[in-house]
Amino acid sequence: MPVATPILLSLLCLTIAWFDLYARRVPNGLLLLCLVIQLFALGFAQPTPESSLAGHALGLAVGLLVLLPLYVLGWMGAGDVKFFAVLGFFLGVTPLLPIWIIASLLAGLHALILIGMRHYLQPLHVLQKLLTQWQGSHWGQHVMQARAGRQGLPYATYLAIAALMVIHYPITL
Repeated sequence: MPVATPILLSLLCLTIAWFDLYARRVPNGLLLLCLVIQLFALGFAQPTPESSLAGHALGLAVGLLVLLPLYVLGWMGAGDVKFFAVLGFFLGVTPLLPIWIIASLLAGLHALILIGMRHYLQPLHVLQKLLTQWQGSHWGQHVMQARAGRQGLPYATYLAIAALMVIHYPITL
């Protein structure tokens, strides 16, 4: 992996998490820019079996093909799929499995919390009151306008968190 890759990938993950939390979007231009920078960095890197262009291209293809069926079924956004493919291009195939597992566990926990809040905390009305106040605030209005009705779990954020964990605390299987 080229020296700049962990830094660039960490910045990409943080930026994607911000966009996903704020607007439930993954900017295509940012993904494309990072792909070009990584491709350029790979051109200057010492070729090794794990840093070959073919290995990175395979990671991109696997990342795309693994999550594409979930997009087709409507269970995931296109940005999540593209971001996972970009992660595959940066890191290769091997880290994709732990990233996918960690991100899915985080998303599952998020979903369970939402379901639990809906069923068990609804009678309290406290959370509903806080949500209504937040939506009426300037910041809440700004976020709701940026999301333009897009809902769902911020899966790209969970992919970003998982990728940061794998980059900075490598998991060996």
